[in-house]
Amino acid sequence: MKKFNIRKVLDGLTAASSSAPAQPGTSRENDAVQETLQSEHFQLCKTVRHGFPHQPSSMAFDPVQKILAIGTQTGALRLFGRAGVECYCQHESGAAVIQLQFLVNEGALVSALADDSIHLWNLRQKIPAILHSLKFNRERITYCHLPFQSKWLYIGSERGNIHIVNVESFTLSGYVIMWNKAIELSTKTHPGPVVHISDNPMDEGKLLIGFECGVVVLWDLKCKKADYRYNYDEAIHSVAWHHEGKQFVCSHSDGTLTMWNVRVPAKPDKIITPHGKQPKDGKKPEPCKPILKVEYKTTRAGDPFMVLSGGLSYDTVGRRACLTVMHGKSTAVLEMDYPIVDFLTLCETPYPNDFQEPYAVVVLLEKDLVVIDLGQIGYPIFESPYPLSIHESPVTCCEYFADCPAELIPALYSVGSRQKRQGYSKKEWPVSGGNWGQGAQSYPEIIITGHADGSIKFWDASALMLQVLYKLKTAKVFERARGKEEKPSTDIVDEDPFAIQTLFWCPESRMLCVAGVSAHVIIYRFSKQEVTTEVIQLLEVRMQSDFNDVDSPDPGGEQTPTLPTSAASCSPQETEPPNQLPAGSNSSEGPRDNLPCLQVRSSPLKQSQGYQVELVIQLVWVSGEPPQQITSLAVNSSYSLVVFGNSNGLAVVDYLQKALLLNMAISELYSPSDPCLRQPRSPRKPRQPSGGLGDSNDGSNNSEDRCKSPTSAKMSRKISSPTEQKPELACRTQRGHTVTCKKESRMCLRGPIGRTKSDPNYYIKDNAFSRSRSSSVTSIDRESREAISSFYFCESFPRKSDILVTPCLLLGTTQGSVMMLALSLPPDGDQRQPVSFSSCGTLVRLKGGILTMALLDANGALLPSSFDPWFELNASDEDKEKGRRRRPASPLSSQEGQYSQFAVLCSEKQAKVVAMPSQTCVYKHNITETSFVLRADVVQMAGAYCIACFCANGHIMTLSLPSLRPLLDVNYLPLTDMRIARTFCFSNLGQALYLTSPTEIQRITYSQETCDNLQEMLSELFTPVETPEAPNRGFFKGLFGGGAQSLDREDLFGETTAGKASRSLAQHIPGPGSMEGMKGAASGVVGDLARARIALDERGQKLGELEERTAAMMASAESFSKHAHDMMLKYKDKKWYQL
Repeated sequence: MKKFNIRKVLDGLTAASSSAPAQPGTSRENDAVQETLQSEHFQLCKTVRHGFPHQPSSMAFDPVQKILAIGTQTGALRLFGRAGVECYCQHESGAAVIQLQFLVNEGALVSALADDSIHLWNLRQKIPAILHSLKFNRERITYCHLPFQSKWLYIGSERGNIHIVNVESFTLSGYVIMWNKAIELSTKTHPGPVVHISDNPMDEGKLLIGFECGVVVLWDLKCKKADYRYNYDEAIHSVAWHHEGKQFVCSHSDGTLTMWNVRVPAKPDKIITPHGKQPKDGKKPEPCKPILKVEYKTTRAGDPFMVLSGGLSYDTVGRRACLTVMHGKSTAVLEMDYPIVDFLTLCETPYPNDFQEPYAVVVLLEKDLVVIDLGQIGYPIFESPYPLSIHESPVTCCEYFADCPAELIPALYSVGSRQKRQGYSKKEWPVSGGNWGQGAQSYPEIIITGHADGSIKFWDASALMLQVLYKLKTAKVFERARGKEEKPSTDIVDEDPFAIQTLFWCPESRMLCVAGVSAHVIIYRFSKQEVTTEVIQLLEVRMQSDFNDVDSPDPGGEQTPTLPTSAASCSPQETEPPNQLPAGSNSSEGPRDNLPCLQVRSSPLKQSQGYQVELVIQLVWVSGEPPQQITSLAVNSSYSLVVFGNSNGLAVVDYLQKALLLNMAISELYSPSDPCLRQPRSPRKPRQPSGGLGDSNDGSNNSEDRCKSPTSAKMSRKISSPTEQKPELACRTQRGHTVTCKKESRMCLRGPIGRTKSDPNYYIKDNAFSRSRSSSVTSIDRESREAISSFYFCESFPRKSDILVTPCLLLGTTQGSVMMLALSLPPDGDQRQPVSFSSCGTLVRLKGGILTMALLDANGALLPSSFDPWFELNASDEDKEKGRRRRPASPLSSQEGQYSQFAVLCSEKQAKVVAMPSQTCVYKHNITETSFVLRADVVQMAGAYCIACFCANGHIMTLSLPSLRPLLDVNYLPLTDMRIARTFCFSNLGQALYLTSPTEIQRITYSQETCDNLQEMLSELFTPVETPEAPNRGFFKGLFGGGAQSLDREDLFGETTAGKASRSLAQHIPGPGSMEGMKGAASGVVGDLARARIALDERGQKLGELEERTAAMMASAESFSKHAHDMMLKYKDKKWYQL
């Protein structure tokens, strides 16, 4: 029975009232759209976690199941099998995992935590669960050891004692090895914590115990006494056995290895200092750094392997961490990129008393996982199939695209496969356990991550897997400073000047646009052909703040296309030769001006298949003020336009013609009568430009085609360009553009050979409303300054009186204003007509900054932005022109009804739905009063659309469209890190993700259907596998008892012999995954069938063995009966003296 919650009822009433229609007379329109989404369609749960485990602390490997487990300092467990088989689970306490032990081939794992608790995990279910827990009260756990095919777990403590736990019942045995009985009675000091426990490979009744102080004890479990004690002056870090059980090796804190003969405890058989310098006079080598771990593995056909970490000489300051592999007389030192946390040697056999035959070493680093091939010369590494390189450079932004075009993933994979490194091992990845899920989620999914080094990675995220497809390095288009002294003084960030700030990707046209922290924008096209770009096309844009406005004299009359000499736009490099780069004003003569933050490379750029640079746009310094970082970005391939904005305003660029079309301040978007305008200005008189873009023989063009706003008189101007440019460059900038803006702009097309500049040749004076603020703005002013926060290209009704849709640009600001720009495109195929814009004023105003905008049709279906399908960039001229042809606006009319479109607008505080073209608000919903929305997206769910929101207080909500009914509200994840806010994103079909740590992506779903099918979709860790046969002891060893000696641990440690342990020593806690809990928690038909199949297989196997044994016994009994009958017949008639 569900628990009644009055709070949910009250929240529902509040939500119902807050999402009521905004207008009293709109009931007919509200009922026109039939909404199919209901609360039953939504449920929130985690799906999978990808990436490298953050802050790893321990590792274990199951040599039969081929499963790798990694524990972290935050109590997380990550389990890996074959490519695509991953699992994440978490200890509730969050304590660090200090050690992991597999129950080999049993589908179970024991974890020991820093809070002195041990847990038994059941891995036979798709979502592992804890079966039992044991919490120690008076002992601190330091080391655990579980012998192969044993159910008794040895636990060493900080006090030096060893306790024994039955892993089946998780109860303590009464058998305890006390430290004072293990060491010599004459020893006056405590030996320290237990750092090692292992049983003799050839005699299970002998236990080797290593104490931190340097004492090693061989304990006889049956006699309960120490057989031998081995003493060394240096502290012990680890111990490893030879498989024959006659020798063992210890690693010490002075960088030495000591080899001991079991029966000679007096002194070490050999002392090795792998990295110590051997003095000529025969003295002891200089001490080295501690050898933290050593493993000793034998081979049947050659010398044994000794693998160790640490032990380097102290004079190697600053040297990276190393793994040393000693094989025979050769010693290989393998440098690692990060410090070593742990390593394991993978062997062919799980039996410790057989030749180990090592074939690989798994090295767990602080930020990477490396597997070394021991079977090939040079010890190459295996190519990892896991997505562990997410954090190769810190992630700065993230986008998620579910249900994208099917041909995208093969296209990206084909170009990305050429980027793979060479030199990997030719063998298969050794961690190959588990099976993939059988889910029905088959739509393609792509994740794009932007990084601090300027790189962008495309990931295939289909079917709950993650695989890197393609990597793009945006820093290649810029010159790199070779040293600190060469670092450009125009940088606005000290570190990571190429970091990705935001990105925009159109899956249909494959256009990619990225904005970096150095106020630069790069437009990329996708191509399957390799090209070499001689000149990187550059456009420099001068976006000047309203606070920096300086009145300029009226030039009047005809002017040559040169920069004016006003104080705000002084540029001394106008008379430079074309082959020189602009120097700007960056000296004692004045403040920096007209300088970009980064320098575009001057040498040719070889661009391989994939994304290739189309245009680089850079904002420049203005009168000593650095350019503001770009806050919003959008691209439309149908119009060949890219728009970006910041706190100074917005700019629109035609990336085909490499031309700046619009450069406008935010205040100029408001009309003078607009109530949202904070700093009103009088409209300025339009002035005729002096020149136009085009052929120099044609003279200046007329500007009669410019478009004026219905609410304010905006002026138009042509951007002029000199004709001394390169011929191939001039043909690309033939078309003129009408620009409706009042801001000063500066742009240039620049390369290593020549550059062109175009600047406005007129300036408008407005003494009545000019600001008298200095160019230096305080940080408070910067924070309160309104910035562009969102763009959306659409085809809608710019004005209330319109009956036909036209191309528009919706833009939202951080102050909650939503404005619209109408685009006037040339006729289809006409490249000579200008593109013009007109501001239509404020559409609506919301509380908080605008996060997302969308457009719905009269039936509530999403109207996506128009796009041109992808075409090959380097195709023939005919195909290229066909691809470049602009798409005319679709003549949709509003005759069908009063409300033919709905504009969906969502801000940090509320959501509104506005009917178009009447521009009336028909629905409004206050999302949050006490918090604010971090991310909002209009997404598709179950054939309909809704708004998905993530709030700073941790709530994830969905609202129906267009009525804004609350459908889901779950308190999921409080904002504890800005990384979550920066990377959280929603996608279609109920998918979402965020970076839960600097190295891991957490994927979640808010779809009820996905939650229901999750059990079938998840991968399976445990698969029934036969345990390899035990090594053959041989005839003579079996005859004379030279083989491995077994031990009846049940008889020795059981309650009958050893008694019960003290109840106050540890507390047993049944886990939620115990048998009782499993019966209630098990769900999913496939899971039940799989468990039944495994149980039947195991039962059938046991029945088969029983049948074979029964048949053998029957045959033996029949043979015995026959022999007895023959004997009876033979001696039946004989007398006793005849016998």
